[in-house]
Amino acid sequence: MTRVWQWNRPVTVREVLEDLQQERSIAYTTVMTVMDNLHQKGWVRREVDGRAYRYTAVSTRAAYAAALMNEAWSRSDNRAAALVAFFGMMSPEEREALRDAVRMVQEPEPERDREPEQGSEEGDAPGPEAGR
Repeated sequence: MTRVWQWNRPVTVREVLEDLQQERSIAYTTVMTVMDNLHQKGWVRREVDGRAYRYTAVSTRAAYAAALMNEAWSRSDNRAAALVAFFGMMSPEEREALRDAVRMVQEPEPERDREPEQGSEEGDAPGPEAGR
Protein backbone atom coordinates (compact mmCIF):
# COMPACT_ATOMS: atom_id res chain seq x y z
CA MET A 1 0.00 0.00 0.00
CA THR A 2 2.87 2.37 0.72
CA ARG A 3 3.94 2.33 -2.93
CA VAL A 4 0.37 2.89 -4.18
CA TRP A 5 -0.09 5.81 -1.76
CA GLN A 6 3.31 7.32 -2.58
CA TRP A 7 2.71 7.35 -6.32
CA ASN A 8 -0.90 8.52 -5.98
CA ARG A 9 -1.77 7.09 -9.40
CA PRO A 10 -2.80 3.72 -10.84
CA VAL A 11 0.11 1.25 -10.70
CA THR A 12 0.83 -2.19 -12.13
CA VAL A 13 2.27 -5.18 -10.32
CA ARG A 14 5.38 -4.82 -12.50
CA GLU A 15 5.94 -1.21 -11.35
CA VAL A 16 5.58 -2.16 -7.69
CA LEU A 17 7.86 -5.16 -8.21
CA GLU A 18 10.60 -3.10 -9.86
CA ASP A 19 10.42 -0.51 -7.11
CA LEU A 20 10.60 -3.12 -4.34
CA GLN A 21 13.48 -4.92 -6.06
CA GLN A 22 15.65 -1.84 -5.57
CA GLU A 23 15.58 -2.65 -1.84
CA ARG A 24 15.31 -6.45 -1.73
CA SER A 25 14.80 -9.58 -3.76
CA ILE A 26 11.12 -10.36 -4.24
CA ALA A 27 9.16 -12.51 -6.71
CA TYR A 28 6.59 -11.19 -9.17
CA THR A 29 4.05 -13.74 -7.89
CA THR A 30 4.47 -12.47 -4.33
CA VAL A 31 3.69 -8.89 -5.33
CA MET A 32 0.81 -10.08 -7.52
CA THR A 33 -0.67 -12.06 -4.62
CA VAL A 34 -0.38 -9.12 -2.24
CA MET A 35 -2.00 -6.75 -4.74
CA ASP A 36 -4.82 -9.25 -5.31
CA ASN A 37 -5.30 -9.60 -1.55
CA LEU A 38 -5.50 -5.82 -1.20
CA HIS A 39 -8.14 -5.81 -3.95
CA GLN A 40 -10.11 -8.61 -2.26
CA LYS A 41 -10.06 -6.67 1.03
CA GLY A 42 -11.31 -3.52 -0.71
CA TRP A 43 -8.18 -1.42 -0.15
CA VAL A 44 -7.50 -0.98 -3.87
CA ARG A 45 -9.63 -1.12 -6.98
CA ARG A 46 -8.29 -2.39 -10.26
CA GLU A 47 -8.91 -1.83 -13.94
CA VAL A 48 -7.76 -3.96 -16.83
CA ASP A 49 -4.91 -2.42 -18.82
CA GLY A 50 -3.97 -4.76 -21.67
CA ARG A 51 -2.98 -8.06 -20.07
CA ALA A 52 -2.40 -6.53 -16.64
CA TYR A 53 -4.32 -4.64 -13.99
CA ARG A 54 -3.75 -1.10 -12.78
CA TYR A 55 -4.38 -0.74 -9.06
CA THR A 56 -5.58 2.45 -7.35
CA ALA A 57 -5.94 3.12 -3.62
CA VAL A 58 -9.54 3.36 -2.44
CA SER A 59 -8.69 5.83 0.32
CA THR A 60 -5.78 8.02 1.35
CA ARG A 61 -3.11 6.98 3.79
CA ALA A 62 -4.42 9.63 6.21
CA ALA A 63 -7.96 8.22 6.03
CA TYR A 64 -6.62 4.72 6.62
CA ALA A 65 -4.61 5.86 9.65
CA ALA A 66 -7.66 7.71 11.01
CA ALA A 67 -9.78 4.57 10.64
CA LEU A 68 -7.17 2.52 12.52
CA MET A 69 -7.05 5.07 15.35
CA ASN A 70 -10.84 5.21 15.53
CA GLU A 71 -11.08 1.41 15.62
CA ALA A 72 -8.53 1.14 18.43
CA TRP A 73 -10.12 3.99 20.39
CA SER A 74 -13.62 2.54 20.05
CA ARG A 75 -12.46 -0.72 21.67
CA SER A 76 -11.49 1.04 24.90
CA ASP A 77 -13.82 0.78 27.87
CA ASN A 78 -12.57 4.22 29.01
CA ARG A 79 -12.10 6.40 25.95
CA ALA A 80 -10.96 9.46 27.89
CA ALA A 81 -8.21 7.47 29.64
CA ALA A 82 -7.14 5.97 26.30
CA LEU A 83 -6.85 9.44 24.77
CA VAL A 84 -4.87 10.77 27.74
CA ALA A 85 -2.48 7.83 27.49
CA PHE A 86 -2.16 8.31 23.72
CA PHE A 87 -1.48 12.05 24.08
CA GLY A 88 1.12 11.24 26.73
CA MET A 89 3.03 9.17 24.17
CA MET A 90 3.19 12.06 21.70
CA SER A 91 6.20 14.25 21.10
CA PRO A 92 5.80 18.02 21.54
CA GLU A 93 5.66 18.36 17.75
CA GLU A 94 2.91 15.74 17.50
CA ARG A 95 0.90 17.48 20.25
CA GLU A 96 1.21 20.76 18.35
CA ALA A 97 -0.01 19.04 15.17
CA LEU A 98 -2.94 17.71 17.19
CA ARG A 99 -3.75 21.22 18.45
CA ASP A 100 -3.67 22.48 14.86
CA ALA A 101 -6.01 19.69 13.76
CA VAL A 102 -8.47 20.42 16.58
CA ARG A 103 -8.46 24.11 15.64
CA MET A 104 -9.17 23.18 12.02
CA VAL A 105 -12.26 21.15 12.89
CA GLN A 106 -13.52 23.73 15.39
CA GLU A 107 -13.25 26.78 13.12
CA PRO A 108 -16.61 28.12 11.95
CA GLU A 109 -17.19 28.10 8.23
CA PRO A 110 -15.96 31.24 6.45
CA GLU A 111 -18.48 34.08 6.15
CA ARG A 112 -18.22 34.09 2.36
CA ASP A 113 -19.60 30.54 2.16
CA ARG A 114 -22.75 31.30 4.16
CA GLU A 115 -26.08 32.23 2.66
CA PRO A 116 -27.24 35.76 3.54
CA GLU A 117 -29.96 35.80 6.17
CA GLN A 118 -33.46 37.02 5.35
CA GLY A 119 -33.64 40.80 5.64
CA SER A 120 -29.87 41.24 5.73
CA GLU A 121 -29.49 42.71 2.26
CA GLU A 122 -28.88 46.43 2.05
CA GLY A 123 -32.18 48.33 1.72
CA ASP A 124 -34.22 45.57 3.41
CA ALA A 125 -36.34 46.44 6.39
CA PRO A 126 -34.59 45.82 9.69
CA GLY A 127 -35.48 42.64 11.54
CA PRO A 128 -37.12 42.54 14.96
CA GLU A 129 -33.68 42.63 16.67
CA ALA A 130 -32.82 46.03 15.14
CA GLY A 131 -34.33 48.05 17.98
CA ARG A 132 -32.53 46.18 20.75
